[in-house]
Amino acid sequence: MAAAMARGWASAEDDSPSEMLFTDSGSGRATALAKEVGGRAVESNEELVRESDFVILAVKPAALELVAEKLPAPRAVLSLLGATPLEKLVGHFPDSAVIRLMPNLGVEVNRGVVCMAEPEGVDEEILADTRKLLGSIARVHELPDESMDVATAVMGCSPAYFAVVAEALGSEGAHGGLEPDVAIKLVSESLAGTAALLGSRTPFEIQTAVASPGGSTEAGLEALAAAGGADAFRAAFEASIARMRGN
Repeated sequence: MAAAMARGWASAEDDSPSEMLFTDSGSGRATALAKEVGGRAVESNEELVRESDFVILAVKPAALELVAEKLPAPRAVLSLLGATPLEKLVGHFPDSAVIRLMPNLGVEVNRGVVCMAEPEGVDEEILADTRKLLGSIARVHELPDESMDVATAVMGCSPAYFAVVAEALGSEGAHGGLEPDVAIKLVSESLAGTAALLGSRTPFEIQTAVASPGGSTEAGLEALAAAGGADAFRAAFEASIARMRGN
């Protein structure tokens, strides 16, 4: 997700970082990403912290303690760690401004959603700069910290679920005779239009507007219901929440 944010900032027109620095555990991904987005790879986490105003923390939650204990105190830590509450993050970075985030993959194309836990005791200048940075690649929603896991299951995971829908419909279109790239374009453009409609209509209103009585859409909705379509997405949400909470 950090790489998606970097790609978004590289193409953003306004309020992007003046420079992006990258480091990793030796995989070479930092060097490759720096080359891709016009940033700079550095040798260590410590060097990155010393040269940065904002540090994107994008490690596995289990590695938090190990990474934090070896770092000098960053000015500001923007954490992408899933299922890691703000209180725990602050405990590991007591001398830094700590902000908990959850972006989704849309940040890569400047159309993302970022949920930010309502910060505690963070300097207003740092907060303003953070909101500008995030606003260049996403719409930012500030939520209570305890709501972040639910938000992750709704907006962080859902692009993958939407991609499953696109794959299924695109595949059927291709089987029906459309060129595969045409089928996917038709699905993606329909998804984009539906997303725009959801800004002014409820999901039920959209279904009603499309599904005329006795028509093909009504038949499709009935088939979805019979196959457990909506229930499958509810099950996906519940499974994501359970995994985040260690159940």
